[in-house]
Amino acid sequence: MTEIHGTCDPKFSEVRSLLEKYLESGEEVGASITIDIDGKEVVDIWGGYADKERTKPWKKDTIVNVFSCTKTITSLAVLMLVDRGLIDVNERVSHYWPEFEQNGKQDVLVKHLLGHTSGVSGWEEPLSTEDMYDVEKTIVMLAKQAPWWTPGTASGYHALCSGHLLGELVKRVSGKSLREFVDTEIAGPLEADFQIGAAERTWDRISPIIPPDFTGVMPEFEEGSVQAKTLLNPPLDPNSVNTEPWRQAELGAVNGHANSRSLSRILSAITLGGSTQGKKILSEETIKLIFQEQSNGKDLVLGLPFRLGIGYGLTPSGALPWIPEGNVCFWGGWGGSTIIMDLDKRMTIAYAMNKMGDGLVSSDRAEAYGRAIYQAFEK
Repeated sequence: MTEIHGTCDPKFSEVRSLLEKYLESGEEVGASITIDIDGKEVVDIWGGYADKERTKPWKKDTIVNVFSCTKTITSLAVLMLVDRGLIDVNERVSHYWPEFEQNGKQDVLVKHLLGHTSGVSGWEEPLSTEDMYDVEKTIVMLAKQAPWWTPGTASGYHALCSGHLLGELVKRVSGKSLREFVDTEIAGPLEADFQIGAAERTWDRISPIIPPDFTGVMPEFEEGSVQAKTLLNPPLDPNSVNTEPWRQAELGAVNGHANSRSLSRILSAITLGGSTQGKKILSEETIKLIFQEQSNGKDLVLGLPFRLGIGYGLTPSGALPWIPEGNVCFWGGWGGSTIIMDLDKRMTIAYAMNKMGDGLVSSDRAEAYGRAIYQAFEK
């Protein structure tokens, strides 16, 4: 029998059983699930192994690369600066970052970056994964290029570059790098085990990502299309996530390291009116901004129907219809990691794992957990 560790309110025993089932079958290797309701962790469970050889147990303090769930923390950093009156979401990006207005980007607003509607969803010039780690160099490239569509007219998921763009805003306004801001203003004060990249002293706690077999399932993109330019430049190999240069880089879109507990601990601030762990980090007015719809339709990059607000996905979501409608915002990472903030139910749901599923945003397993959680909540 696979042992599940942690605490689980009996009401959510089906969720625990589901994690156990996936670990037994091998669909899951190691994972953690946290549910916070009204500031109380009613579920905080973990199990399985931190390595594909199944020799190291997944422990309470195991962390993992959570891919695009990182974006939810990066967006939070920007919203905290909005809350302090240092950034206006309706202001031009070039007001804070003058070089950005080059090549027809003078009308790109901060909310366009947060809502993936800026027209700058990737890099025009070819670059390698290693190039992407050089934030200063790649920021200059983004500032120089022209938008790929009229800003504000449609969403095109800023898959890899959103952390570069928003991180530069944070740096220009706060004087701190994104990594430093997250460390000192978010993770540190909230005692949450989250970091952009990963400090070397924590590497022994990292569970390496286990990529899926992509043979025959990689989609074909039309050469030169927004999809191809965004998702294939650089051509990201999930194995690069387990390397030292990746962990040393500051990639605010994709290289956050966390577990479900730390994601829930931070993002419960959105669910619970701006406060988490006894600390007020956002006002209710700023939280309302999240729910201002920026786009609703087929995303130019993902090719799926998404409804996007300021910094987060909104419901109803055509791509993830299992997440209920209402005052709910969310996002998911490549292979499965997922975070849901349900303001109506005052419930935050977080899931992190090492074995990737096939989805670019969330996964079948994440959906199964999510459905089980909502069914249990309604009982």
